[in-house]
Amino acid sequence: MKAATISQLKKELAKLDEDELLDVCVRMAKFKVESKELLTYLLMKADDEPAYADELCDEIDEHLCVSGKIHKKTLRKIVRWMDKSLRFSGDKETELQVRIHFCQRIKEKRISFGGCRVSQNMYATQLKKIDKAIEKVHPDLQFDFNRQLSGL
Repeated sequence: MKAATISQLKKELAKLDEDELLDVCVRMAKFKVESKELLTYLLMKADDEPAYADELCDEIDEHLCVSGKIHKKTLRKIVRWMDKSLRFSGDKETELQVRIHFCQRIKEKRISFGGCRVSQNMYATQLKKIDKAIEKVHPDLQFDFNRQLSGL
C-alpha cells in the first residue's frame, strides 16, 4: 500500500467527527511506539517547552553518568534519542538548549573518545547543528547561545 500525501490525509481527517478522530489517534498510538511518544509530547508536554527541555537535559545527564571512556554505540544511542525527542518539539530554542547541554556534559565529565574518530565526528556534528540552529533564532538569543557555545 502506498501512503497518501499529507494534504490528502488532512482532508480525510477533517471529514471525521470527534469520536472517529479519537479512535484513529488511539489506534495509531497502539501501532507504533514513536507515534505514542509524539502524542505524549503533543498532549502533555508541548504547552510547557522549558520544562520539556529541562527533562531532556536531565535524561542526558542520566545517560552520561559514566566517567572516563564512552563507547561509540552508547554515544550514538544518546544522539539518536536526542534527535528524535527534538524532532517532536521543533523549537529551535529547545534544540539549542539540549544540544549545548549535551556538549557541555561531554566536556565537563572529560569523557574521552579514546581516539575513536566516529565519536569525535558525532561530537563535531552536534557543534555544526548548534551553529545552524543559532542562525535561526532571534538575535538577542543568538548572543546568549554563542556565549554558551564559546566554552565548547
